[in-house]
Amino acid sequence: MRNFTTVNDIGPLAEALEKARYVKQNPFADQALGHNKTLLMVFFNSSLRTRLSTQKAGLNLGMNVIVLDINQGAWKLETERGVIMDGDKSEHILEAIPVMGSYCDVIGVRSFARFESKADDYNEVILNQFIKYSGRPVFSMEAATRHPLQSFADLITIEEYKKTSRPKVVMTWAPHPKALPQAVPNSFAEWMNAADCDFVITHPEGYELDPKFVGGARVEYDQDKALEGADFVYAKNWAAYADPNYGKVINTDRSWTVTAEKMALTNNAYFMHCLPVRRNMIVSDDVIESPRSLVIPEAANRVVSAQTVLKEILLSL
Repeated sequence: MRNFTTVNDIGPLAEALEKARYVKQNPFADQALGHNKTLLMVFFNSSLRTRLSTQKAGLNLGMNVIVLDINQGAWKLETERGVIMDGDKSEHILEAIPVMGSYCDVIGVRSFARFESKADDYNEVILNQFIKYSGRPVFSMEAATRHPLQSFADLITIEEYKKTSRPKVVMTWAPHPKALPQAVPNSFAEWMNAADCDFVITHPEGYELDPKFVGGARVEYDQDKALEGADFVYAKNWAAYADPNYGKVINTDRSWTVTAEKMALTNNAYFMHCLPVRRNMIVSDDVIESPRSLVIPEAANRVVSAQTVLKEILLSL
């Protein structure tokens, strides 16, 4: 595997899950793979789980790890061609990227949707510039449209906790005070559609995702109906995708908050969220603190997903 940006890069999911199982059981078995190899993690946006889990994964594989915060301690980067650089941005990304590539063997990039241009966001301009100009394998630590390391960890978690061979998985929109990217819901939908599950997406009207990510999922506008019989409930907010409201908050209806009453409609479902989570907006305290909440083991599996991906990239070098 050269680059990792979508579910299609990981290969057959059954094999990927088996590889993840091995990594989880044997976290230090492949340290020779990363010996004298350097991982560069480039952050355009804030991070807690992605930063810590990916760094831990690289260390488990014996790699040297460099972390670069673009907005703290680095020159501000210009990303557009043809711009007269007479403002506060001192360096162009087209020089910065090959320089970064010369200092490492593998690059991880985290760059959110900016909500300035839908075309730029959905063409993954930043991530694809790293792939094109770095000369190194590149993996996404969350991009404008997808968060594949998170979704891989989500799938690993579902596999570990499912009680039936084909569980019902419901991804529900929930209210949030800020406009959030569609990356996590897009990616979760992409991975669930590729997995063997009964997948349902529920949200208020106006929050439809890009059809290419919705795929064959059933879309339900009645949250209570969607939650009936669910085995897993994945809560997440996202801003509107469709024009003219792209990147905007168009609904903050608190009746969509995942509460104990909502979870009572399910088949004693597990609750999932990628974190960080706005308590009592996305989910009530009693749900996230319940024994059926998987948010902590889900976060712990971020090391497993990152290490499995890095191992496959190292094997290709």
